[in-house]
Amino acid sequence: MNISTDSDSLTQTWRRNQLAVTVATFIGSTGFTLVMPLLPLYFRQLGVQDLGEVALWSGLSVGVTPGIAGLMAPVWGKLADRYGKKPMVIRALLTFVAVNVAMAYVTAPWQIFALRFTHGLFAGYGSLTLAMAAASSPKDRLAESIGMVQMARRLGPTMGPVLGGGIAGLFGLRNAFLVAAVVYIVALLVVVTLYTETKNHSESSNGKREQKLSVPAVLRINGFFALVIVIFILQYTERSLAPILPLYIGKFGVLNEQIPVWSGAIFSLIAASGALGNHLCSRFMSNWELHRFISLSVLGATVAAALMVIAPNIIWFLFAAPIFGVSAGLAMTAAYTAAGHRLPESSQGVGFGVLSSGSMAGMALSPILSGAMGTVSLEAVFIVNTVALLGLSFFARRNIENL
Repeated sequence: MNISTDSDSLTQTWRRNQLAVTVATFIGSTGFTLVMPLLPLYFRQLGVQDLGEVALWSGLSVGVTPGIAGLMAPVWGKLADRYGKKPMVIRALLTFVAVNVAMAYVTAPWQIFALRFTHGLFAGYGSLTLAMAAASSPKDRLAESIGMVQMARRLGPTMGPVLGGGIAGLFGLRNAFLVAAVVYIVALLVVVTLYTETKNHSESSNGKREQKLSVPAVLRINGFFALVIVIFILQYTERSLAPILPLYIGKFGVLNEQIPVWSGAIFSLIAASGALGNHLCSRFMSNWELHRFISLSVLGATVAAALMVIAPNIIWFLFAAPIFGVSAGLAMTAAYTAAGHRLPESSQGVGFGVLSSGSMAGMALSPILSGAMGTVSLEAVFIVNTVALLGLSFFARRNIENL
């Protein structure tokens, strides 16, 4: 009877924690993207008139946050393993609130860059929410738990820019940053009130608590580094479209005034279908060997990337986009889930921090390299993506072992 009661209590705790992390992730990612598309306009409002300078300041300010956050994620993850994941997420959200309030009152472009640098320095939010989801999840529901968090992370950016544009139009650019701060406060309240920190009870066979692993030790876990590579390349190829897609669409004869609409539709399709892939992963993953599942999912993304290379018109992109999104979403969630199963409970924070570093590296490098390739050939970006994904499919099949 006590066993049944304890089981029911653990299930209730997991469901409540899962709800808290999923909702907080969605709200947080919405707040993050609520103001980012407004930065070029904000720089102009601060007196930067040259378009080249606006682009430079915007690129630096957008790119510095994931770049620094990727470096810091394992550090915050290790602290989370030592002091608790919930306090580290609360710390991150409080920093986000302070940074956005400060951004509403800046007077010079360098101040925005400095605040965005600070945002990245004290972040670690994304990897910590994954670690929080994994910490309280039953092992047989890990794919579901991670998939829900990733789905929330993807869906937030589909709403943030729309809300941000509307708020800026009605109340002004500066007030949009204050609204973003309020959004983060809501996420903070969700975590504080709903999430219950699960204590680490892991013990080794001799009765001692599991040793907390360092970053090099995590990377030496069987197959873990291969999963980092999978996440890096998937993130790289997905983010590579941002700098060049509007230009690539123009070659199909789309009217200039319609290019933003078509670009937005394609990006939204990729985001929404990616979220669907995150959600569906738990249903399909158990029916396949892990290396086959990830390999075939990546192969689906390869086919979509190849269709983009040979696309004769915009309709092909509308067909290829959801294939790419679903396939990438399936493979990404499978990789995170496989890593979660391999990580000791005592080192989930640092482990997911390492995975986040791989993801952030892809996010930071992709716009730079694809933009540089785009100056020579727009098609080269899609060709490189196709080759990289095809190689990744073979790599996953050979280097990722079953759980």
